[in-house]
Amino acid sequence: MLPWKRVLRPLAALLLTATVAVVPATTTAYAAADSTSSGWNDFSCKPSAAHPRPVVLVHGTFANSVDNWLGLAPYLKTRGYCVYSFDYGQLAGVPVFYGLGPIDKSAEQLSVFVDKVLGSTGAAETDVVGHSQGGMMPRYYLKFLGGAAKVNALVGIAPDNHGTTLNGLANLLAYFPGAADLLSTATPALADQVAGSPFLTKLNEGGDTVPGVTYTVLATKYDEVVTPYRSQFLSGSGVHNVLIQDLCPLDLSEHAAIGLLDLIAFHEVSNALDPAHASPTTCASVFE
Repeated sequence: MLPWKRVLRPLAALLLTATVAVVPATTTAYAAADSTSSGWNDFSCKPSAAHPRPVVLVHGTFANSVDNWLGLAPYLKTRGYCVYSFDYGQLAGVPVFYGLGPIDKSAEQLSVFVDKVLGSTGAAETDVVGHSQGGMMPRYYLKFLGGAAKVNALVGIAPDNHGTTLNGLANLLAYFPGAADLLSTATPALADQVAGSPFLTKLNEGGDTVPGVTYTVLATKYDEVVTPYRSQFLSGSGVHNVLIQDLCPLDLSEHAAIGLLDLIAFHEVSNALDPAHASPTTCASVFE
């Protein structure tokens, strides 16, 4: 008989490693980076008539409010948006790497932060942009925590809206008794993101969307984390699903890059936030 405890822990670690592998080295500089001095999280910012809604950025698993947005936050700030980000899903004793706690509890943290942003800016609604888990978790807020009344648009960059198999790796859990329980105990957010999890079943039951919110999903066919990549797409009214390679076939971004530094994706985010002034996204959008 296999020594299960010795097998299960490496399996959980393997799942963790598969996700950590796409987190940039900028996390090591987290303590030195300050989002306010970088131009966002300025709670004195007042939205303009051109951009009347503040933008809340929601990081992904193993990321944080700074490292995930070193590219997109300044991009939006220089275009006149009031931009904010926050940390969620913290586990006791785990610094820097967040988005690991139960996702329903993380959605409650999002709710509190949105209220803070709306209170400081005086805006009636916000727009939410999230990467990976951060593009999916807000849907719980919209559906179950009253967020639909406070959010105009949700833009998900490589979101795991219907879970992931990590290219089939998560399917191995069924062959290791107790592995799913271990994973859930150690890092609840990872367990919640496995395709078919109770969390995702609840989230997607009765439809992917809620009335009154527009949804944009940006996916890359080279995504190696949220697989298959088409599972990211939503169905329902007010949904715009985009495969980034349909806009620029030369774009080779995978799961991390599309959220961290992909100017093609950033341009499409800008279009989603201001559709009245949208311009075609092409390979040349990297120069805009």
